[in-house]
Amino acid sequence: MTSAVTANHEPNSVVAWRHTQLVRSGFPEEAAAGVAEDDRYDLHRLIELVERGCPPELALRILAPLEEDRLADHGELLRSE
Repeated sequence: MTSAVTANHEPNSVVAWRHTQLVRSGFPEEAAAGVAEDDRYDLHRLIELVERGCPPELALRILAPLEEDRLADHGELLRSE
């Protein structure tokens, strides 16, 4: 038997758990829903930042995944040096 999987390959039960943890830590519902489905975010680091007094919105900005285009540009810069 197979379980339903999100676009980021996380089983629904994992996404639900991540969502619950984020909401309990003070993240807004909408932000928690999006982040819970995105396995590029380190859930434990997000929660740790908030527990240390960082506003949830800022924690999301600090730990936001880099855009793929920016990563490609960065790689080009490294090769040109």
